[in-house]
Amino acid sequence: MSLNNQAISRRSLLLGSAGCTLLVACGVRAAAAEVTIENFSPAGKSLGNARVAKVVKTEAEWRKQLDAESFYVTREAGTERAYTGATWDNHADGLYRCICCDTALYDSKTKYDSHTGWPSFWQPISKLNVRESTDYLLIYPRTAISCTRCDAHLGHVFDDGPKPTGLRYCMNSAALRFVARA
Repeated sequence: MSLNNQAISRRSLLLGSAGCTLLVACGVRAAAAEVTIENFSPAGKSLGNARVAKVVKTEAEWRKQLDAESFYVTREAGTERAYTGATWDNHADGLYRCICCDTALYDSKTKYDSHTGWPSFWQPISKLNVRESTDYLLIYPRTAISCTRCDAHLGHVFDDGPKPTGLRYCMNSAALRFVARA
């Protein structure tokens, strides 16, 4: 490559990067990515897997949609205080959906009292609907749980739960919307 072509390539790279930065700063988003989730009826019956657009919003859009506590938990990976959430002691029959995008996350049939002050489940309604990652916000690594469709932080999973899975999906009420079974 000649010196002149190298200069043009560098110039193109710099201008292209500046253009992308400007588009992001102006709130223009790239084409939406898709994810696979499992859809559920209001009765909790699987409707099968579906490819859906990933939900991506600006911070301002999330703040407009969510109350302060739900924003803190879902968008900033916060944790509500124990025994303060709306669903930690809920024993009604129904589904727990993502407060941000309405994806079905947990079924009340897998909810149990973990004596921790947060809603706890021994499994998600579908492994497709939640995503695991490692966070290091405390001294030791933990497995964080997020919504597959919108990346909302939901809580953490621990290996001290009941049978049959031995898992405790310790979720934040502020990340969930309970819908009574139809």
